Amino acid sequence: MTDGGQIKTGTEPLLYYKTKEDIAEYRRKPVELKLQWLQAQMEFFHNAMPEKAKRVREKLRRGHL
Repeated sequence: MTDGGQIKTGTEPLLYYKTKEDIAEYRRKPVELKLQWLQAQMEFFHNAMPEKAKRVREKLRRGHL
């Protein structure tokens, strides 16, 4: 896939987009590959998440908040 994203700094919002061709290319990829990518993303975000946020998330998951 090509990187169709655009990042602006300052007061401008963060913009990110993909072309129809990018989306079609992604849809042609095997499900197993997409699931591996999703798992890698979830692990990255979990590892990058502050400990306090992890505790709050776990309380929400257990229904304690």
